[in-house]
Amino acid sequence: MKIRLLAGLLALGMAAAGCGGATVESSPSASAGAPQGGSSSSAGTVKIAINPWVGYEASANVVAYLLKNELGYTVELPEIKEQLAWEGFENGSVDVIIENWGHPDLKKTFIEDKKVAVEAGSTGNKGVIGWYIPKWMADKYPDITDSKNLNKYADLFKTSESGDKGQLLFGDPSYVSNEDALIKNLKLNFKVVVGGSEAALIKGAQQAQEQQKPLLFYFWDPHWLFNKTQLVRVNLPAYTEGCDADPKKVACDYPEMDLDKIVSKKFADTGGKAYELVKNFHWTNEDQNAVANDMTNNGMTGEQAAKKWVEANTATWQAWIPK
Repeated sequence: MKIRLLAGLLALGMAAAGCGGATVESSPSASAGAPQGGSSSSAGTVKIAINPWVGYEASANVVAYLLKNELGYTVELPEIKEQLAWEGFENGSVDVIIENWGHPDLKKTFIEDKKVAVEAGSTGNKGVIGWYIPKWMADKYPDITDSKNLNKYADLFKTSESGDKGQLLFGDPSYVSNEDALIKNLKLNFKVVVGGSEAALIKGAQQAQEQQKPLLFYFWDPHWLFNKTQLVRVNLPAYTEGCDADPKKVACDYPEMDLDKIVSKKFADTGGKAYELVKNFHWTNEDQNAVANDMTNNGMTGEQAAKKWVEANTATWQAWIPK
């Protein structure tokens, strides 16, 4: 998610990345298949890792659809969590990570040191991780949106899992997280409780607003949920350059990230038009949210949602196709 994450970018069912399924209850198909038109020939095979959050899956499915239908490639979409996806650059099981949330540590290891991966440019998506509450809580307790006041309300967030502390609901354990350090360094009387998936965060957020239940949870933008459920971000101490340099000393909010694409060095060198398409792929948060919403809430498969977006946005994606 939304970060390792999304973020992306969260205790109630569903194995996540993108934050793991195309919908809250289903996972993406393992392959985007062979090119259409009745031919079994293929320009080659491209392996795009699927991380566990639906925004990631939205991007991956659109790129996969175009690789298959415009360029004649076969596309495999293996579900792999973030750390393992990077390792796939080394063993050949992954060609593309289509949405990367920062990860300077992994960039150093796999790009700078091992030289098995390279950056492939921005996706165009701006990613932000944060702590959120349902809007009814911000309306009832106006000062709760300042993290300095969270301890005053900690008892409201207690659950059986958090014991005598307030609960901060987290998602997939593979997501990037500063939560334990933030709680410790900001001296907050809270405990991270792992819900296990993007779906858990979504369901928790929806119930919290609809049923006026207290909830503090980790989440990220871009995400379709913000168009469906009223949520308010809690203000942690403002991010400044370098404030998160030491993971154990983090006491600041997450930065806004320009999400980027990472590919294997081999794919960059030999991927031809497939690599050029991946490199050229660039869209908006609104684009991603539209596809993710169709996948999650409108009963569409990843391929169906991608086809709908592609048919409605010809001018955008035609600029990605190699000449």
